Amino acid sequence: MTAPDPRTQPRAFLEHLYRVAVHRALPLHNTAAFLPPPPRGRTLVLGAGKAAGAMAQAVEAWWPAEAPLSGLVVTRYHHIPPRPQGLPERIEVVEAAHPVPDEAGLRAAERILALAHGLTPDDLVLCLISGGGSALLTLPAEGLTLQEKQRINRELLESGANIAEMNCVRKHLSRIKGGRLAAACAPARVVTLTISDVPGDDPSVIASGPTVPDTSTCAEAVAILQRHGIAVPGAIMSLLEQGALETPKPTDAVFDGQQVHLIATPQQSLEAAAEAARAAGLDTHILSDEMEGESREVGKVHAALARAVARRGEPFRRPCVILSGGETTVTVRKLPEGAPRGRGGRAGEFCMGLAQALQGQPGVWALAADTDGIDGVEDNAGAFVAPDTLQRALAQGMKIDAFLARNDAYGYFSALGDLVITGPTHTNVNDFRALLVL
Repeated sequence: MTAPDPRTQPRAFLEHLYRVAVHRALPLHNTAAFLPPPPRGRTLVLGAGKAAGAMAQAVEAWWPAEAPLSGLVVTRYHHIPPRPQGLPERIEVVEAAHPVPDEAGLRAAERILALAHGLTPDDLVLCLISGGGSALLTLPAEGLTLQEKQRINRELLESGANIAEMNCVRKHLSRIKGGRLAAACAPARVVTLTISDVPGDDPSVIASGPTVPDTSTCAEAVAILQRHGIAVPGAIMSLLEQGALETPKPTDAVFDGQQVHLIATPQQSLEAAAEAARAAGLDTHILSDEMEGESREVGKVHAALARAVARRGEPFRRPCVILSGGETTVTVRKLPEGAPRGRGGRAGEFCMGLAQALQGQPGVWALAADTDGIDGVEDNAGAFVAPDTLQRALAQGMKIDAFLARNDAYGYFSALGDLVITGPTHTNVNDFRALLVL
């Protein structure tokens, strides 16, 4: 992919870096090296996540044509990639809702758990796991309804809880997450291929770790629920407090001989984008692939760094590119009853915080986008910030403080024509942020 000139086409250049990062994480490019040989028995493919459809196609493309293969994976609505011509469909792919689970996800999880039963030591289970699997693979604990699980999930999303906290709760309120799917597959051999969307690349956090042991506890889940003021039915809280909903731990024999492979990570995508930026003649710096925190506040920190570079050439010399990844959060602000709620996701909120703090700093452009192509629940991947962002907004009567107050990044950047719209990318290595300082 040829890079546009960053000095004359800054927006196109940043979009190019995003595409390079996404390309590095596509399953078809990363799967073959991690596939085990076919077993003596059956090979069953199970999985969930925003990239699950593309991961299934990659397995179908690389698996020996003469070796039996079947299975079921669930992905987000509209995230099934076009099928390559001539590629036989041996793995069923179904769709469900994300980030709040729905009935389709419940049915898919029930079917996946049923397929896992009755396997033998001669059988192989390939588990394909990517970000988004927590919502897509929904099977509430006994005594918890789907409607209650939806409410808890929605309140977690709006609370500002980080991904590890959310997934700790999800594991302990599930019959399939937190290693329980692996337990159901025993005594078959389980090989998990996963695409990381979490800071630190911990497989037990990705999609709430359905096939890996869990070190978190019921007591931790209770503390998280209490800290964020999220109610659960009394009977369920009692079970959590008693430890009756505990997950399989690393010492459990069901995990003996199992393998987990990270086939794509946020750091790999950042490194690919950095290589592309350096090829265009720019010094490039990766801050971290593990950044967390409130999106708008992370935006302000990035702005402070970019202003220092633009004004003083410190701590980096310009021209340069500054990259970061990770998973920020958005705490949805309480609004007066009847007031219209804003639209947007983590990337857009980051861009508003960044633009507000940059205050029109000359020579700084930025792009933030989710690598799955969807920022929250909207149709954009993220947004673009330029030195004249605030000025153009004010010319339309839009004050950024008002949009931040109602978490309305979509409305703000849509009016400016600065949404980044890609459609689903069929992978997911989480947030991608690139700042260009000229």
